[in-house]
Amino acid sequence: MGFLEHIGLSRKRKLLHLPTGHTRIGSDLDKHRHWPNWITLILFLGFLIAIFPRHSSSDHSYRVGELWRNDDLVAPFTFSLIKNQKELEEDQKRVRGLTPPVFYFESETTNLVLSRLDSLFRTMEPVMESYVSFKQGQDPRARTRDSLEYVRLRNGFFPVLDETSWSLLQEDYLKNSREGQTGNWIGNTVKIKLENTLVSLLNEGIIDTYPIGLSEEMIVRDQQNRIEKTLTRTLVRDTEQAREYLRIALNRNIRIELVPSTQLLFDRVIQPNLVYNKIDTQNLLDDALGALSPTASAVAAGQLIIQKGEVITDDILTVLQSLAFAKARQSSTFEITQQYLGEMLVIFAVVLVFFLYIYLYRRSIFDDTAMFSLVFLSMGIVLVAGAFVAKMDEPSLYLVPVAICPILLTVIFDSRVGLMATLTMALLLGMMSGNDFEYTTASLISSSIAVFSVRDIKRRSQFYIITPALVFIAFSMVILGFSLIRLTDLSTIGLNLFNVFISSILIILTPPLILLFEKLFRVTTDLTLFELSETNKPLLKALMMQAPGTFHHSLQVANLCEASALAIGADALLCRVGALYHDIGKMERPDYFVENQTGFSEHEHITPHLSVLVIKSHVSAGVKMAEEAKLPSSIIDFIKTHHGTSIIRFFYEKAKAEDPGLSAQEKQDYYYDGPLPTTKETGILLLADCVEASTRTLKNPTYSRLEQHIHRIVDDRLKEGQLNECPLTYQDIGKIKQAFLNVLVGVYHSRIEYPEQEKPQAKEHKPKETQPKENQSKEFQLKESKLTGPLPKGPTSIASSVETPTSS
Repeated sequence: MGFLEHIGLSRKRKLLHLPTGHTRIGSDLDKHRHWPNWITLILFLGFLIAIFPRHSSSDHSYRVGELWRNDDLVAPFTFSLIKNQKELEEDQKRVRGLTPPVFYFESETTNLVLSRLDSLFRTMEPVMESYVSFKQGQDPRARTRDSLEYVRLRNGFFPVLDETSWSLLQEDYLKNSREGQTGNWIGNTVKIKLENTLVSLLNEGIIDTYPIGLSEEMIVRDQQNRIEKTLTRTLVRDTEQAREYLRIALNRNIRIELVPSTQLLFDRVIQPNLVYNKIDTQNLLDDALGALSPTASAVAAGQLIIQKGEVITDDILTVLQSLAFAKARQSSTFEITQQYLGEMLVIFAVVLVFFLYIYLYRRSIFDDTAMFSLVFLSMGIVLVAGAFVAKMDEPSLYLVPVAICPILLTVIFDSRVGLMATLTMALLLGMMSGNDFEYTTASLISSSIAVFSVRDIKRRSQFYIITPALVFIAFSMVILGFSLIRLTDLSTIGLNLFNVFISSILIILTPPLILLFEKLFRVTTDLTLFELSETNKPLLKALMMQAPGTFHHSLQVANLCEASALAIGADALLCRVGALYHDIGKMERPDYFVENQTGFSEHEHITPHLSVLVIKSHVSAGVKMAEEAKLPSSIIDFIKTHHGTSIIRFFYEKAKAEDPGLSAQEKQDYYYDGPLPTTKETGILLLADCVEASTRTLKNPTYSRLEQHIHRIVDDRLKEGQLNECPLTYQDIGKIKQAFLNVLVGVYHSRIEYPEQEKPQAKEHKPKETQPKENQSKEFQLKESKLTGPLPKGPTSIASSVETPTSS
């Protein structure tokens, strides 16, 4: 950090006045080791440079429909025109249509099919013989036996044929058997016709499938004979076409009743003998596509490309992009290095400004390595998406939900961090889009609007409608404005607006990202705090039902904490939520705390030492309940530290009265275990808890008594060193006392006697209760105006504090 100090970029040195009576410089409170932050920054820069698209400016500087505002452009040298995406797709389609698919001829298929057919008929003959035996048998017992055998054999074969075909074949076999001419059985005719047809079909070739979009010519490779030939698709058949050919052939040669059975036998035995080979076909296709030229015709040196004021068309854009590509190919190594170095310098400058803002004005982020990493991680997510889209040809950067990063940082930190992130992201993504001023402006404005919309967000539902709608409107305004200036055609405007609509919808990804960051980095956002502050939450609802007195006490403490935090510029919402949950541990034994008692105290029947153990246990019990309910760690810190290491004086004095010889070691048992509060918010809670609990014991709480009481309680905690590790200043303590007094005056308004009322009435001797209400109101307003005056310096000397189990 010494280098930044030497060049005038050091932090402001703020003198802090600590409660312990000595002072230290704010930036030197702790000797933070910041080397992890420097590593994070270097890694972010290196990663950003690595993913940054190269030579993107020339590809996106011109748009169809815009006017050419430069001078007439003439080709400086002869160069080839690069084919556009449509032309490349047409070439690829043409090549696919000319590429023949590759099939392999399986010569053993014919013998395999005929063998299956022969096996079917051999299996059929015993069935026919058993049917004949069954029909011609005379002996009833033998006839029964033959029928059972027939049924058994037929059931094994029946799935091949339908009932009609089967009946026709077996009746014809029975007839020929009676005549002694089984050779004339119609099944033999079916077999011969089927064999001849199968041989004919397989000789011509039966394919298993044919790829769509390839050539109608096909390459057939016979590995056994090591030959290759080219056939036309029309000369071969697939399985369905072969079946149709069989049906036509059978209708001319056999009885019509036998056609269905023959087709069933055909389906049982058929198998393609030309098998499509996808790998060999793809290799042929890749070779053909690789031979395609990315260029078309050429532009000669000196040829006019575009005149000043001419509208850029698709053809002219192709020429401009081809010229830029040709220049890039002709660039020397030095020129490429020079361009690369220029990009690095601009990236470094943009990131440096954002880093200096974090270092100089957000020291709490810089001093916390996790928070520092969170900032650059959220930026990195969006930049990776931008780099990915920028390297593609068709998609526009308007598809990138750039507003997500500023929204995240605004919700987690504040709107100033979000706005600085907006500026940084707009500049970096603008560079990715080819130094596009339109995109930079649009992303800057829309992201700023997004930051404004979530700077005081109270519910997650806003991310689903309001914020996306505002981002879309802001983007649309800028796009339409620039489109009118540049005379952009309607199709381009519509495409950009559609891309913006998609990116706006993607803002709904923000809530899950916030939840993820809360878990990973143990950070609590205002969204979570707002949800936790609702009294219908399970823990608070249980506290209200089981310990109503403690619940009411927590509400009062929450009001004190919120007012005090607002007075000193601390996190009022965090302070309030911490106060609501700080005493949830009392639910475990609510009757042992005076605010929940109704005239009877459980402590009357136990020793002071046991009472102290019960009182102290509400802290550890509260921590356990909070962890089980998965409350954020920042809220659990309030539970742990809301008593610090203070003494439980009521029971200490009681124990001392019973045993005057109480040792120092035994006295330690009457102190809370701590730890001490380490933040302004937890320090405020410690003071508010003591003040609210002890104020309940005041009788006739007049304004002056409340003021003196607050001074005494707060100053006693300072003397005890309860705020030694807390960054509250004496100025903060004064404002906190004033805030406590303002709130408590409102709470005890009907019971306060003001100084003017305590003086004897010289002119009027009316009773106080007969004084007009409007006069009372004026006196109250007068006293209220005095509340804002300066407080006496230093602690007010008051008698020893009166502590009861309530303050525990």
